[in-house]
Parts: sequence; C-alpha cells; structure tokens
Amino acid sequence: MLPAILLGHRRPLTTPIPVPVPPAAANPALPRPDTTRQPLHLLRAAMDSIYENTSTGEYEVPSDMVDDLVAFYEDPDVLTGQYENTRAVSRIPSPPELPAPHLPAKGGSSTSSSSSSSSSSEDEEADREQGIDARIEHWNKRVERDSVKVRRGEESQEKREEEEEEEKKKEKKRKEEEEEKKKKKKEEEEEKENKRKEEEEELERKRKEEEEELERKRKEEEEELERKRRDEVLDRRSSSSSSSSSSSSSSSEGKGEEKAGAEESKVTLYTKAGSDGESIGNCPFSQRLFMILWLKGVVFNVTTVDLKRKPLDLHNLAPGTHPPFLTYEGEVRTDINKIEEYLEDKLAPPKYPSLAAKNHQSNIAGIDIFAKFSAYVKNNRPENHKLLEKALNKALAKLDDYLLSPLPGAQDEEGGSHRGSKISTRRYLDGDDLTLADCNLLPKLHVVKVVAKKFRNYDIPADFQGLWRYLGNAYSRDEFTNTCAADAEIELAYKDVAKRLGK
Repeated sequence: MLPAILLGHRRPLTTPIPVPVPPAAANPALPRPDTTRQPLHLLRAAMDSIYENTSTGEYEVPSDMVDDLVAFYEDPDVLTGQYENTRAVSRIPSPPELPAPHLPAKGGSSTSSSSSSSSSSEDEEADREQGIDARIEHWNKRVERDSVKVRRGEESQEKREEEEEEEKKKEKKRKEEEEEKKKKKKEEEEEKENKRKEEEEELERKRKEEEEELERKRKEEEEELERKRRDEVLDRRSSSSSSSSSSSSSSSEGKGEEKAGAEESKVTLYTKAGSDGESIGNCPFSQRLFMILWLKGVVFNVTTVDLKRKPLDLHNLAPGTHPPFLTYEGEVRTDINKIEEYLEDKLAPPKYPSLAAKNHQSNIAGIDIFAKFSAYVKNNRPENHKLLEKALNKALAKLDDYLLSPLPGAQDEEGGSHRGSKISTRRYLDGDDLTLADCNLLPKLHVVKVVAKKFRNYDIPADFQGLWRYLGNAYSRDEFTNTCAADAEIELAYKDVAKRLGK
C-alpha cells in the first residue's frame, strides 16, 4: 500500500503514513529483501525531499522519488502481505514468530560449543532487533515531526483562507459604505437642486407679481389721465371732419357755398380712437371708409370711439359692434363691404363721383399681401423667417407686376392710351384716379410698410418700381395722408401682435 503523501503527491498529508515494517529477526525460511530497495530507505529519501510549493501552498515530493516508490510497491516479488501495514504507525504489528530453539545435547564439549554459538547468535539477533527498533523509533519521530509540519501548514492555509475571507468581507463592506455615501451625496445634491429651483421659481413669481403691480398702477394712472381729459372735453363727444363737395354745375360760387352751409350732415362715421382716446387710431377698415367719404365729397362727421370706455349712447346705437360703422340719415350700417356698396349707390353721379374700378383685376390686386404680412410678423420661429419673408416678397412682386402692366383699353387724362405700352405709367391701380380698390389696398400697404420696418427691419425691395411709384402718388394725396393713423399708433397696435424671433 503506497503512502498517502505519495499517492497524491500534490496533496498535503492529513493522516499518519502507514509504514511497512520488516520482520524483527532473520528467518531462513523467508527471502531476504534487497536492503537498497527497502521501503524504509525509499520513504526516508522521499521524506527528506519533501518541499513546500510557494505558489500553491502545498507540500510536494519530486516526481522521480514517486516513480521509484510506485515501482517498488508494484513489484509482487518484493512486497508481500507480511510487509504491508494498513494501520496507523502507532500500531506496529508484531514480528513473525521464530521457530522454537533446539535444546542442546548432553555432553560437556557439545554443550559448551552450542552454548557459545547460541550466545553469539542471540547477541547478533539482539543487536539486529535493537537496530531495527531504533530505526523504527527514529522513523516514528520523523513521521510525527513531519505530521506536525503538515498540520501547521494546514492551519496556516486555513488561517490564510480565513484572512482572505475576512478581507473580502471588509472590501465588500467598504464598497457598500462607499455606495451608501454616493447615494446620500446624490440625494443631498438633488435636494439642493430642488431647493434652488424652488427659490428661483419663488423669485420669478415675486418678480412677475411686482411687474404686474407696476403695470396695474401704470394703467390706473393712464386711466386717471384719460378720465381727466375726458372731463375737460365732456361737452365734445366727437371730433368732426368735413369736406366740401365740389360743384359740378355752372352756378355761381356764392350760391354753392350758401347751399353747402345750409345742408345738414347726413353721414356720421364712427372710427377707432387712438391711445389718447381722441385721435384716429390704427384701423385700415376705418381709413377705408374715411377715404371713400372724403373722395365722394359729402359732408360727414367723424367720431372716434375709445374702446376702453365706450359711451352708453353708442352701446344703444350699435350694441355688440366695434368700429368702424356709420349712420346714414339715422340708419346704422355695420358691415364694411355693404357700407361701401351702399355709399356707392346713395352717393352716385351726377352729384357725387363714381369710385368703382373699371377693371375687375384692380379689385383683387394685392389681395393676399396683408395675410402674408400677418404671418410674417406673428412668426417667432427663426427657421421659418426666411420662408415667410420670401412669401411676402412674392405677393408684393405680383402687385408690382400688375402696376407695371398696361390696363386693357385704359386712357390717361391727356387722351393717350396705355394699350401696347410695355410699361404702364398710371398713378393708381385702375388708372390715374383713386378708386374703391385703392381705398381698400393703400391703408393695408401703409401698415405693412410701418410695422415690418419697426419689428422686422424689413423694407419693401427698391426694385419694385411700380409699387414705390404707387405709394409715392398715394402719399401726395390729402385723402390718404390725412386719414392715416400716426406711425406711433400703428406700432403701438402691433406691439403685442408682432412676435419676437427666438434664438
């Protein structure tokens, strides 16, 4: 049976090594084994060669020693059943029994010789037994010493494993503590951030409240000033503007003036008031009717209506209606297009001039400009700015082309015809006189020009020659310039409408 340390020569000893023990005395009946290949000799050499592998922490035996011992134990002629010891070293089997000694024969000489030979044999046997006992004792001590070393190695290995396990536990605990610290730190930062946001929101709310309070006080002050102005002009409910009608008859001037003075005003136009509550406010539709009445030459009154405090009599006159509207001989008219048709029908030739355009295309020229303009100034997205500006330029270019194109069959005041000309030189949409089409378009073009420049720094392109000629002719007419709202009123009206472009 091969010792445990040699059977698994990379495994530490855990049990005492069984030692094969030779017989205690020589027996002629048994074969004497070769002393150079005795298991004791091989085991002692193997035990002397045991070393500790520092990388694995295990005790090992050189492989050549292991091969010799394996070869010895596998030889059936040498290893017999009586040489095997399957039990612990501390329980060594008794040596085999020797044959009973022969009694000496009677006689002096023979007795003496046999006694001396027997005595010498016994001495040799005793010496041999003592030597074997000493070797066995030495072997047992060596095995015990080596077993102690192995046990110490096992204890050291177990201690190292325990220390490593303890170190792992400490490392795990340290990581958990770090994670806990990080988590707490993150929670603290989030709490600080939330607190900061709440403080900012509170400051923003207070700032808005302060701004609202200031705005409210400012409005109250403005209302108080307007109320004072209103009290000062309490006896004046309206501001009037009149225009004397041109006489088409050949009657004398004195007679015509007397008749005009005696004629009562049959028409009153109600328009939107400006920021001061009295002047003309921004309203292209109010200006449209204002221009028509002026061009007709009829005597009429203009009343500006302050939308902030509409008089009670106007509530009763046109309930739920905002300016512009008019009264004609006491009858209220509120629809713009119907008012235009009504005035053209009532104030007709020969007493009043006709303002209808002769060409249908003049009535729809520039019809989409104001819609393109509104989309342009109300846009607050930078990516759409160029596209909307291009759409506005396209609508203006279409109007410019119409103004430069000759009208079919139209004649100027000198009797010359525009037909066949490459470029028209007419002053207005339908010729050299203002018409209803101009009264509709010119107020809107003026708003486009003022507002686009103020809020978009936009100018009508200079190469639109027909359009600029058209505007220049319009600004030379009192019927247009005296009915326009001030630029400041127009800009104020679009202050909250025109959107600021985002970044």
